[in-house]
Amino acid sequence: MSTAVDSRRGAEPTEVRSPAGPLARLGWAVADGWVMAGRNMRHVVRSPEEIILYFSLPIMFVLVFGYVFGSGMAVPGNGNYREFLLPGVFVMTMLYGLGATASAVAVDASRGVVDRFRSMPMARSALLTGRACADLARAVLELATLVVCGLLVGWRWRNGVGDALAAAGLILLLRLALTWVGILFGLLVPNPDTVAVIVFPLAFPLTALSNVFVAPDLLPQWLGAVAAWNPLSATVAAARELFGNPGIGGESWAAQHPLPLALGWPLLLIVLVAPLAVRRYQRLSR
Repeated sequence: MSTAVDSRRGAEPTEVRSPAGPLARLGWAVADGWVMAGRNMRHVVRSPEEIILYFSLPIMFVLVFGYVFGSGMAVPGNGNYREFLLPGVFVMTMLYGLGATASAVAVDASRGVVDRFRSMPMARSALLTGRACADLARAVLELATLVVCGLLVGWRWRNGVGDALAAAGLILLLRLALTWVGILFGLLVPNPDTVAVIVFPLAFPLTALSNVFVAPDLLPQWLGAVAAWNPLSATVAAARELFGNPGIGGESWAAQHPLPLALGWPLLLIVLVAPLAVRRYQRLSR
């Protein structure tokens, strides 16, 4: 049960009762989360500079990495390096997207928007789930843009539409997990400028120590082990396998079983990080 205060002078506070029953509360939470997702998407639409930034970065990744690296490197077995590289670029773009999530959450927290919504008669989970849904919708558009750009530079999927959609689903699942990481960062670091400074130093080593650009077997043994078990590596390897693009193989269990890891790592991240984000949101100073 929550209390809403009438803005008219002398009016008594009115009590707004939460829906009774688990199904009613779930429906209430879903409806409020949908409203918050729409609010976040409208903010993006009303900021043309954000739209340009969101879609120019993926295009730049594809063109720069596709032509610069794709023209000067080879894949064992006479594979096409550009086809090898593009699934990694897809996943790398999803990783760097958590910076936008963290910055948006930090902006809301620093401006008191979180407190304002928390004082309203709405589901407590709506602000976080709405942000996650809005960012996932944006990630779908980003991935579609990446696929179109990849097709223009010569990348192709080889195993049919069904496997290609499954690969896209795994990439978006990782993005959903990273969205919760971004939400937690945004709640922990209330200064939006500081968030941007923190995210890049964390994301860049995670990309470098993966199979996005080279095989982990080419790295020193201990770095190769870290790269093989990197959550990014699992999703990239699974996407390459489903797209039918050249892979790198490997003798480790992680390299030979990318599909279960591509499912397990994001789900584990969500299970671990989402409750921390919710707890931080509940304890955020008013």
